[in-house]
Amino acid sequence: MRIDKQLANFAMIFLTAIFFLATISASAQGTTLATKSFKDVAISPDGSHVAWVERALNSDSQPVGGSEIYVQDLKSPNGQPRRVSAKCEAGCSEDGIAWSPDSKHIAFLSDAESSGQSELYSAEINGNTVHKLTSLTGFLTDAQWSPDGNTLAFLFTENAPRVAGPLMAMTPETGVIDDKVYEQRLTTVDAKTANVRQLSPADMYVYEYDWAPNGNTFAAIAARGSGDANWYVAKLYTLNLTGEGWQSIYKPALQIADPRWSLDGKQIAFIEGIMSDEGSIGGDIFLVPANGGKARNVTPDLAASAAGLHWQPPDKILFTETRDGQPGIASVNGSGKVTQLWTRPEVITTGDWDDAQISLANDFSTSAVIRESPARAPEIWAGPIGSWKQITHANEAAKPAWGEMKSLHWTSDSMQVQGWLLYPKDYNPSKHYPLVVVVHGGPGASVQPAWPGPFFNTDELSAHGYFVLYPNPRGSFGQGEKFTQANVKDFGYGDFRDILAGVDEVVKTLPIDNNRVGITGWSYGGYMTMWAVTQTNRFRAAVSGAGLFNWQSYYGENDIDEWMIPFFGASVYDDPAVYAKSAPATFIKNAKTPTLVLVGERDGECPAPQSREFWHALKTLGVETQLVIYPGEGHAIQQPDHRRDIMNRMIGWFDQQMPPSPN
Repeated sequence: MRIDKQLANFAMIFLTAIFFLATISASAQGTTLATKSFKDVAISPDGSHVAWVERALNSDSQPVGGSEIYVQDLKSPNGQPRRVSAKCEAGCSEDGIAWSPDSKHIAFLSDAESSGQSELYSAEINGNTVHKLTSLTGFLTDAQWSPDGNTLAFLFTENAPRVAGPLMAMTPETGVIDDKVYEQRLTTVDAKTANVRQLSPADMYVYEYDWAPNGNTFAAIAARGSGDANWYVAKLYTLNLTGEGWQSIYKPALQIADPRWSLDGKQIAFIEGIMSDEGSIGGDIFLVPANGGKARNVTPDLAASAAGLHWQPPDKILFTETRDGQPGIASVNGSGKVTQLWTRPEVITTGDWDDAQISLANDFSTSAVIRESPARAPEIWAGPIGSWKQITHANEAAKPAWGEMKSLHWTSDSMQVQGWLLYPKDYNPSKHYPLVVVVHGGPGASVQPAWPGPFFNTDELSAHGYFVLYPNPRGSFGQGEKFTQANVKDFGYGDFRDILAGVDEVVKTLPIDNNRVGITGWSYGGYMTMWAVTQTNRFRAAVSGAGLFNWQSYYGENDIDEWMIPFFGASVYDDPAVYAKSAPATFIKNAKTPTLVLVGERDGECPAPQSREFWHALKTLGVETQLVIYPGEGHAIQQPDHRRDIMNRMIGWFDQQMPPSPN
């Protein structure tokens, strides 16, 4: 339920509660800067060029106009980047960069001909020639060149009625509901003839894929049925370039992601673990023979969560990871020996989510990333891993409108828990401040030290004189699979004790007014906010965004019900008691905390009836509350005016409910 890859498919520009793309956020107290956001950073295979997508943001951190692709020659880092475009007029969207193996062309998606309908194009890097390769109706994403450079593969959902993914606003349901499924299929186009072929079976939804080194076979993660729901039960398949030979080679115990062929074509690596959201990746690294067989976990004791894979010769895997609340880069050999290569308190990404990712050249060392931190706005960097040089300087004038962010550790139930504490802007240790706890979504996710994004930017609370605590309780990525799975059949219990222990720690050690502590969150964080007010009166005020009130009714209302079974152990129809145990509805008569409730009208992940049911219960019980349902919105709020309204209401609610004590 984390926000956060479906949005990457939408345009990869926005993201989510506390886990979004690198973008500038202006404080409500008046820091105003128009700036740039970056995504899709990709280094050429020969390491000579880096390409990226950028988009202008206004002074309120919201996108302005369309998105544009630029290429920088790394041999001339002081030269001007060159724009690559399908003769795109102002306001169109161009993204989805893929380099050809010879580094002479890039493929990209553009809606230059028809707004909202992207098509695949190929452009020469050293010329002005741009070729349109497709004329399709539907949703295209994830283009990849074949090893010989003659063919492009991509994922295509024909006649899709909306952008793919449960984060998007659901299609309104009226009349006879026929469970119509629009399958995302693996598709190829010949780079010279523009001949298009759909390869994967018509009844299979393909989520991710990778070319084999021989260029004749694909590895694909896929499942039958609804694309939104069935990623959680997807298997690993192989498929020939002819469209024949569709074969299941691995059925995982949990969720899998990021399939990658070994350089010799004999093995496929992937990440497996308990994951709550497609695109939010964390787990251990597994290897399986390419023709099927027993899979082997090569990182069973990893004290981190792997997020992205890159093979290196002869049999080593370079991987990005989340480790103790911050990104890292490491490698593991065939015998399971892990070597740490780099880690810092910042975020490195290529533009998808905030999971640590890099774009790697064919020398297996030169790379490109977007780098950002709470103190430094995002820019493109490139070079040897860990020794990157800054390529863009678009956001150097941007200064943080919030205070310093520090990593904290505390003990809960004999477990070490990590989190981030954002200090108030212009912090004065002689004063006492209020505190707001922000619980991240997921629960399979983690808060990392990023420059804040345009939606649900709770860093703005710092500019209004609040401490802000971002805990990574059990169930989060960053401390290994045992920690991530520690909340299975235990939602709201151990993880909530971790959060309360973190509150106690900061209140004990810093000048925080113990009577002015609030809590908020979106998605799973919205659920934890609902849960918190039914378990304790510790919090003076609460703001629940897209929360979950009644797990039993939620099971039949949401669009992604398969995600729940690994966490609860059974369906609600087989074990309703385990769902009731963790439902705020079960304990609602304990609630006394004034609570603001926010949700999108067409949210498929955390449907609006859940928020309405919670609000109705509070109102009936005489608890101060307000419900706001945003028209036409899904799980990820898209409209800038709605985003700003959410932030104004949230800050206003905490200001109203937690005023300073009179001196």
